[in-house]
Formats: sequence, structure tokens, C-alpha cells
Amino acid sequence: MGRPSSWVREFTGRSALKSPGAPSHRREVQKLFWLEIAKGFTSEEAALRVGAAPVLGSRWFRQSGGMPSIDLSPLSGRYLSFPEREEIALLRAQAKGVREIARHLARSPSTISRELRRNAATRGGNIDYRASVAQWKAELFAQRPKVAKMVVNEALQHYVQERLAGQIRHPNGRVHTGPPPRPWNGRNQRRRHQDRQWFQGWSPEQISQRIQIDFPSDPSMRISHEAIYQALYVQGRGALKRELISCLRTGRALRVPRSRTQRTSWAHVNPEVMISERPAEVADRAVPGHWEGDLIIGHERSAIGTLVERSTRFTMLIHLPREEGWGEIQPTKNGPPLGGYGAVAMKNALSAVITTLPNQLRQSITWDRGKELSQHVAFTIETGVPVYFADPRSPWQRGTNENTNGLLRQYFPKGTDLARWGADDLEAVAHALNTRPRKTLGWRTPTEALNEHLQSIQQTGVASTG
Repeated sequence: MGRPSSWVREFTGRSALKSPGAPSHRREVQKLFWLEIAKGFTSEEAALRVGAAPVLGSRWFRQSGGMPSIDLSPLSGRYLSFPEREEIALLRAQAKGVREIARHLARSPSTISRELRRNAATRGGNIDYRASVAQWKAELFAQRPKVAKMVVNEALQHYVQERLAGQIRHPNGRVHTGPPPRPWNGRNQRRRHQDRQWFQGWSPEQISQRIQIDFPSDPSMRISHEAIYQALYVQGRGALKRELISCLRTGRALRVPRSRTQRTSWAHVNPEVMISERPAEVADRAVPGHWEGDLIIGHERSAIGTLVERSTRFTMLIHLPREEGWGEIQPTKNGPPLGGYGAVAMKNALSAVITTLPNQLRQSITWDRGKELSQHVAFTIETGVPVYFADPRSPWQRGTNENTNGLLRQYFPKGTDLARWGADDLEAVAHALNTRPRKTLGWRTPTEALNEHLQSIQQTGVASTG
């Protein structure tokens, strides 16, 4: 006959629950995940550090809008933890009694008895205590969802929404439309080369502070800036549409933890290739053959590579044409870079230029921190030229190159398409710079200074063989 349908409620004091489906990660795992996010790790890295799948970490981060959806404070000792529930399950399997389990865990016997009764697995008509099911039930019944304040207060919701997305007006009150609206695609709003719709655009902090002035005697018209951010970013809050994120100044689709903005993204730079490891002879510029390099960036991901010899100021320009399919093939995440200065394309172009020099002029290269030279190890193996990287935000460590880049802007202004210039054009511009007299060279030109050095090398070689 089996058990009656009401036996679960009579035994546990709770109604029967639907199947949880696939085992979910415990709440404390998500708490550890958000603590790792707060340290500056990406969602994939944070998930791996807590033993979860990277795709699950991305899902947690995106569904919560980049904001922790649970309380991150330490769990109170008043409640049983998952390790304690595992101990209960093991002792119960050994046929230990309630009081013995309570003594082992230093808990009250009533706590253990209540745990075994309320959170036992009851599916299939049997009463089994399993730690994972008990933890799932405890977390499910511990939830105390609150209705968002703006959901029940329409006046407050209208005030916030009007300050975020309200139309701008002329001083006489006439509405001014501005650029046409674009459909929101769930991604960050572009800051360049694309118009954004004009809104009132108040920040959440401005709204939360101004509302106190506009409604000084109405306590129901109060809201914190964090509540507004949560209404925008956290799915399921239901107060504001997610599309209103585009009304914020940054236009970010997800909130970015503050520690992540301070995170360095130069994974290709290790201590062995830092500028501090560069030979001491480079600093005094006495020995030619040490170069400084960087890119000058133009419109639509166009770029030109620049190399400047530290002693003679001789300049070489690197042609970086766009790859085949640029502008025709839709860019894909983690796909091949088509802009012309991807890591592989940059390595090949730089190798082709540097190998045209004699060995005496191939001593070292000091580069900026850009990822375009992340293939520096392969470059050094192919050419024998070591690469060193400057410290973060320290352009003065490559002052010669920075000054040369400024001179090159006379020929290649910012915001122009640099890919339209071919190798022949770059050669002509480089020749123009190399034939300018320089004060630092005693009004000699870089070409003359380099030729004098090459002649001295040849004379030294003839004398030594003679």
C-alpha cells in the first residue's frame, strides 16, 4: 500500500519538496566564490579556486550582474555547517544515537534530533539522512526573500526612472530628442565612434541624495544608491528594467569589482624580462644597438610599430597591415585578431625588421607593456634579441621612443586610419626623421651617427685582423 501522501508533513513538519534536480553547489561555495571575486580574480579564475566549473562562475557573475547575491559575512555558529552535517551523516551510518552525535559535535541533542527529522531525505518512502540533501533543504528554508522597495512604491520607482532615463529638455520645457535610440544588446555601451541616446543620466548617488531634498517630510521616498544599483543589475529584483543600465555614465552591462580595476593584465610579463634585469650598459647610451619600441594607434584598430635606437636616435617603422578578412568577417570572442597587430603578426613583423640589422646593432629591445608583444619569447628564440618591458605607467623609461612617437604624429595624426599607409610610405617618413639634425647629437642626423658607429666597427675589425 505504501505510505499516505501526508506522511512527510507529519514526520518532518514540512510539506514535501520538489526534486532539486542536479546537485547544486552549496551556498558557502558561492560565498567563497564572491570573496575571490572581491580579490580581483575573474569569474573563471574564482570558480576554479573554489572547486567549481569556470562556466558556472561566469553564470553566477552574469546572473547577479557582477554583484554578490548572498551575504558574505561569516556563518553564525548558531547554524549547522556542511562539515557538521557530513559528521552527522557518518555517525548516523554507524548507528550512533542522537545524544552521542550531539556530544561529538558539542551541540544540543535537540538540535541533532531536529536536524535528523526536518532535513532527512524522504523520497522513495524511506527516511535517509544525507549531508548534501540536508544542506540543500536548510538553505532553501533559510531564504527570506524581500520585495524590492521600488516594486511596492510606484512613486519612488517613477522618480528614480525619470532621473535615470528621462528625456532632456530645453530651458523652456521643450523636449529635445537627440540621437535616435539604439536597441540594447546586453553588452557594454561603446564610448567611441557611436552615438548614445541622450538621457537625464543622473547617477544613483545623485538620485538618492536629491530625493531627500525634494521630499524632506516623506520617509517613504527614501532609497540608497546601492539599492538602485541592485535594481538595475540583479536579475529578479523586478523594479527597473535591465535596459536602463545604458543610462548610467559608464554603460557597463555588469558591475566591475573595485579590486579588478586595479588588477594588472600583463600576464606575458614575468620578472625575468623586467627593465630592472636589463644590462647596465643600456642606461648610459654609450653602446649602440639597444632599441626602444611601441605602437602608435590609429582609427579602426590600425597601428604602426616604432623602433628607436637609444644612442643614435635612428628610427625604424614597422608596417602592420590588417589581416585578410578584416571588416568582412564578424569578430569572434577569442578568435584570431584581424587588426594587424595581434601577437603573432607583431612578432613576425618585428622579426622581419630587426633581422635586417647587423649583429652589433641587435643587442636588446625595451618595449611598452602592451600585449601585442606577448610572443616575446618566440621572438627572442628566432632573432637572438632579448626583450625587456618597462614598469607599469612609466613612459619615461622609454623616453626616446615616446618623444619619437610625438614627432611621428606630425605625419600620422591621432584618429586617422594608419593602415592605408604602405611600407614604402613608412620608409619615406622614417628617412625624413633620420635625416633631421638633432641637438642631442651635436646637430648631426641619426643616419650620420649610425653610419659613424658602423664605420668604427669596421675599422676595429680590420685592425684586429691585421
